[in-house]
Amino acid sequence: MRKVLIGCLISFMFILESVFLELLPTDPFGKNWIFVPYFLLITILFFSVYGNRNVGVLYGFVFGLLFDIVYTEILGIYFFAFPFIIYIFNKLMKIFHSNIVVVSVMSLLAVSALEMIVYQVIKVINLTTIDFASFLHLRLLPSLGLNLVFIVIVAYPYKRLFEKYAAELKE
Repeated sequence: MRKVLIGCLISFMFILESVFLELLPTDPFGKNWIFVPYFLLITILFFSVYGNRNVGVLYGFVFGLLFDIVYTEILGIYFFAFPFIIYIFNKLMKIFHSNIVVVSVMSLLAVSALEMIVYQVIKVINLTTIDFASFLHLRLLPSLGLNLVFIVIVAYPYKRLFEKYAAELKE
């Protein structure tokens, strides 16, 4: 039963990202900041630490491809980046303790890495004219702030849910 719940939760996060952007005011602070929610990636990262590492990478492939199909003009960026980030994240979590604070900070670093990968790919193929300093100020930092708020809200419930899932798998 929990397997279905996890799949539904991750699918819900995929949908919530676009709905959240529609509900968010276009310029909430009077700046030209671009807020990019990565609720899906954060959910999969927490699942891969506290739930099942291999299934987390598989979710990365599946939802990375869906993300490319639905949201981007170029197929392959997120299809490559999601599982890559999740895989590297899992390798790093073998080095660090998997307490909730470390996982939260590492999740923010993973979001930063994903944003940097996407920016660099788009910059290389000349789809953006934004320089790196503007990217940091207008997109990366506001996105990290938004995702930090999300992590603060969901970190503990995710930890409990995914640990219960892992315990059920062992039984």
